Amino acid sequence: MLRQPDAYHRYHSAHDRFLKPIIEDFFCKEFPNTFGPNTRSNIAEALLTIFNANNRNIQTIKPGQVLWNAIHKDTRADSPNRKLVPVVLTIVAEEDISKLEKKVSISENRQKVIARITQEAYAQGALLSMRDIGLLLASHVSVVSKDKINYEQKHSCSLPQTGTLHDMGSCITHKYQIIFKYVVEKKDPYIIAKETNHSLKAVDHYLKDYNRVKMLYLDDKSPQYIKAATAMPIHVINQYIDIINQYVKERNVS
Repeated sequence: MLRQPDAYHRYHSAHDRFLKPIIEDFFCKEFPNTFGPNTRSNIAEALLTIFNANNRNIQTIKPGQVLWNAIHKDTRADSPNRKLVPVVLTIVAEEDISKLEKKVSISENRQKVIARITQEAYAQGALLSMRDIGLLLASHVSVVSKDKINYEQKHSCSLPQTGTLHDMGSCITHKYQIIFKYVVEKKDPYIIAKETNHSLKAVDHYLKDYNRVKMLYLDDKSPQYIKAATAMPIHVINQYIDIINQYVKERNVS
């Protein structure tokens, strides 16, 4: 079988954000031996007809807003039991137009939009991924990620999204933020969680992994040895080693 291109693997599961695949997936999981794929598709189409006839009142969604199904903040996108939450996101606001009139750059305006919709989603109990935002803004994931990082650095904050709160992707900047606050600023994990917009559980996870890697690395163990001892991915181990070299060895902070 020919290998599917990388773009297919990156974007294919985004189809699951839409209602028809969600309905089909429900029948597949709940009635695995009852309906075939064609029957599931026909049932989903019929249910969509009913749903569209009784859809959300258009008056509850303002011009410039969209309805999107995002990952519930307490579940992971790669979980077999993931939960999706319908959220209303403001893609275009009047203030955006006013800023563009004043010659604010497209990148700076996009940064504001990314910050706004991630915070809107989080307030509604959901998290957007970089892929979600890229699809919503018709932008490449790398562009969205760069704009998000620039906004966070400019405003000294961490926007709530899957990469930060679910540790999906490398998210090295957030590891640096958390470990720096813990090692150098000597802050309590609870305070760190509030300042970085992470859950306390996520902060504790970062700190636990950091301390495991630190103990072995400062004992002159190789990354390969640490991987075997901790079962952590090698790229994550190398991220923590980089942090240790910057914030522990050079600053002589233990």
